[in-house]
Amino acid sequence: MKQYKVVIYQEGMLGSLVLGASKVDPVRFSEFLNKNAREGWRVVTMEKDIRRMLLLWKREAYLVVMERDA
Repeated sequence: MKQYKVVIYQEGMLGSLVLGASKVDPVRFSEFLNKNAREGWRVVTMEKDIRRMLLLWKREAYLVVMERDA
């Protein structure tokens, strides 16, 4: 039996407000993935998304689907 979870990973709003757009920090994203890996989660698939914030600003996000044995 498998257990799944879906997470939307995105940076905070401050970078978008100041710079007009915000990209995901690879160091923080790696830390997020490693933290979940220590809990037994493994990434099944990932999709990049550009999300709108307050209609004017954009920020990068990732939809991450993970699984682990239940």
